[in-house]
Amino acid sequence: MRVLILGGSGLIGTAVVTALAGRGHALIALARDIAAASRRIGHVEWLSVDLATLSQPTDWQKHLDGIDCVVNCAGALQDGGRDDLAALQTATLALYTAAARPKPRLIVQVSARTEGASNTTRFIRTKRHADTALKECGLPFVILRPAIVIGRNAYGGSALLRALAAFPIVSPLANADTPMQFVALDDVGTAVVDAVEGRIPPDGDLDLAAPQTLTLAQAVALHRRWLGLPPAATIAVPFFAARLLSQIADGLGHLGWRSPLRSTAMTVASGGVADHVPPSGRSFKPLAEILATPAGAQDLWFARLYLLKAPVFASLSLFWLLSGLIALFRFDASAQHLISAGASTAAAGALTLATSLADIVLGIGVAIRRYAAAALKGMLLLSAIYLLSATVLTPGLWTDPLGPLVKVLPSLALTLVALAILDER
Repeated sequence: MRVLILGGSGLIGTAVVTALAGRGHALIALARDIAAASRRIGHVEWLSVDLATLSQPTDWQKHLDGIDCVVNCAGALQDGGRDDLAALQTATLALYTAAARPKPRLIVQVSARTEGASNTTRFIRTKRHADTALKECGLPFVILRPAIVIGRNAYGGSALLRALAAFPIVSPLANADTPMQFVALDDVGTAVVDAVEGRIPPDGDLDLAAPQTLTLAQAVALHRRWLGLPPAATIAVPFFAARLLSQIADGLGHLGWRSPLRSTAMTVASGGVADHVPPSGRSFKPLAEILATPAGAQDLWFARLYLLKAPVFASLSLFWLLSGLIALFRFDASAQHLISAGASTAAAGALTLATSLADIVLGIGVAIRRYAAAALKGMLLLSAIYLLSATVLTPGLWTDPLGPLVKVLPSLALTLVALAILDER
């Protein structure tokens, strides 16, 4: 069977691609960033496509030619620098129209539970609208509604659970008593395979979750044990602090950073991810069983670095911004260093202006997700140029009591760390 997979490079999409490929299906996977996925998962035709650009049924036709089934794993939590919920929903509705011609294709939609305390969020409203439209469009469909997905890899909420579990000494939690249900990532992949191959009859609407309900505190404690860390006392995070964090995360979202602390995620989490009713005849692994295989050192590294990622990037951004701004505000003093090294007044002024502006541009660039990788590489290059030039022109700065050159070395190390942890999945 030829299957088109939307969002094939995401956490769930990757598991679905792997599960279907293992069954011998011919797969075409669409995603915006396919470079890493195409190297890791072969035997799949990967296409770099932004679904938001497929706003008309005609836009979908070339991707649907010869396709028997569409698996939709694409989604966005809320609007941001890289996500547009309205555009994504328009594309989804256009898909339903296009998939009916010339013959109806089966649509397997990975959705979410749309009832509960968080049903007023835009994320849930768009999910509910898309699910309703699918049910009414006349196509054969299966809607799968997973609870919190836990697998070997982590992203979003599952990554945050690991980070909270690795927090030193205590576990700082907002809404620690919130009820939660979980489902194994491979159980989601198995359900998609069953839907594609007809073992789940068309027009099905299924919850995917282990029946066991845990509190957030219990889930974090299980993850902490999985990481091999000793038990920790739970510390309640005040409402105002949690709200402030979500507002900061929302602001970063406009710069392209998809934090699981954004307001939509916090609202969904505060209302609980529970009340899933597993379908009869299907069994799902409980969280303790999902985490039965002990974590490795790489898992502990990831968990500890996850909450440090924002401070690392903020530090680099501020360091370079302030370096450039201070050099501009103290222009004459900055230029004097170059004049003392033998540069003419005009050359010293031009170099001071150029390097100050370069520092500011790189400081801004690293704060914007789209340009962060290029900015980090620019920081490494410019730092190397600064060190080499200063070593040649003013070697005495290496022994200066304030250590202006020695202090560049930790900055280089931090930049390398930021580059190493930049990727989200």
